[in-house]
Amino acid sequence: MKYLITGITGFAGPHLANLLIEEGHEVFGLLRCSNGRETDITDIVSKNKFNQIKFLYSDLTNHRTLNILFKDNFFDGVFHLAAQSHPPTSFVDPIGTFDSNIMGTANLIQAIMDNQPECKLMFCSTSEVYGNIGSDKRKITTEDKLFPANPYGVSKAATDLYMQERMENGKLRGFVTRAFSHTGPRRGKNFSISCDAHHLASMMLGEESRTLSVGNLDTVRVVMDVRDCVNAYYLLMISEGSEGKVFNVCGDTPNRMGFFTDKLIDMSRLEGVDKWVNPKYYRPIDISYQDGDASPLKDLTGWECKYSIDETLQDLLDYWVKKLS
Repeated sequence: MKYLITGITGFAGPHLANLLIEEGHEVFGLLRCSNGRETDITDIVSKNKFNQIKFLYSDLTNHRTLNILFKDNFFDGVFHLAAQSHPPTSFVDPIGTFDSNIMGTANLIQAIMDNQPECKLMFCSTSEVYGNIGSDKRKITTEDKLFPANPYGVSKAATDLYMQERMENGKLRGFVTRAFSHTGPRRGKNFSISCDAHHLASMMLGEESRTLSVGNLDTVRVVMDVRDCVNAYYLLMISEGSEGKVFNVCGDTPNRMGFFTDKLIDMSRLEGVDKWVNPKYYRPIDISYQDGDASPLKDLTGWECKYSIDETLQDLLDYWVKKLS
């Protein structure tokens, strides 16, 4: 099968490319332009696998070039991971976030409908579309109301609903995933957990400071490994029963953010690390508690998390030590 990954140079994209190649599929990666950024994913993708990826070039916000790409290339499925996905950035630049996430996806949907109606599209939505509705500590289901708490969540909710309308009216083959918090190797240092790992890795490599800047450590999240997350995407793509549906993708055990910070400090074996709450790491509006119900995904595909949180955090810390050295 031939699969296109948008956002292949992001966080989850390289992990998904690894999985697809291991499963014997032909992988295409979409980039905005050929500027050499392709090789950036070799921190996750081996040379052998990297050489099997075919890179294509188009800006999702440019419908004309995107339409040409889908006229000239055939895909069995598209994993749409590309997005402006950083909630704090969406407060600074909501218009840019809407342009990338709403219009970019609308262009992609139109190009598929016009040129390859049999192609199956996975739209990567997010648990951010739920906002704070899980603050009563219950598991959020896909039947719950969408009530995003930041512009990023709004942009994803709008596209999530558009996808559902297109699928319901028989205009598009596909499904929606709402991934909850996930981390692991290659997670950007501007995201929580990875930010801590990046700073601790710097200390391990000789930084003299032992002050770790942190955000709100009292918020609670259910966190999974990125490799488990992309496995869920793949299993849903190859399942006939996923079409037209929405799925939560999430781990099983919610924890305080401070739990992950403390584990990383222990794994670093550094002594005397002080945590300092940095105001710039606070979101203007934060989600206090978030846990999800992934039972429909599990019932359909048999998916389960394979990586323990200890494995995930250790691999993340090792990734940053290797990257920085």
